[in-house]
Amino acid sequence: MSVDTPRRIVLLRHAKADWPQVSDHERPLAERGRKDAPVAGRKLADTGISFDQALCSTAVRTRETWKLAVQELPHRPRTVYEERLYEASLGELIALLNETSDDVRDLLVIGHNPGMHGLADALAGESEGDTLPRMNRSGFPTAAFAVITFTGTWKSLEHGAGRLVDFWAPHE
Repeated sequence: MSVDTPRRIVLLRHAKADWPQVSDHERPLAERGRKDAPVAGRKLADTGISFDQALCSTAVRTRETWKLAVQELPHRPRTVYEERLYEASLGELIALLNETSDDVRDLLVIGHNPGMHGLADALAGESEGDTLPRMNRSGFPTAAFAVITFTGTWKSLEHGAGRLVDFWAPHE
């Protein structure tokens, strides 16, 4: 693929998690999260994006979200479970995206806040319609996702390089 290749990044925040007496990394989905994750999967399928790869945090709640959401997609993309997504800073998230192979056109990232919201906001140099105000007003709730497009290589992805073209939240 050339440097002019249009690409899409979809940033999906995990669904609602429970608060049992376990470490934060081991927190499972709450009942509402188990209901919202498949709905998010159906909404992802409705975008028509055929993901080449999914990057998923190793936290229990993100893996459970992905397991429920992916069943709603027309095909299962190659999935990489990435421990660096858990508690990643904005700079670490961009560096992780910069490592993506240029064979990947459409990438889904299943992660956490404040990272998913911060990354969507940082990458969105432009936005369509009211997508950016809606995303910022909502605070990027659980099971929400943002779709960002950009042109170029993954290594060239940086602040302001993308366009926020869609934002969806389950209880909006």
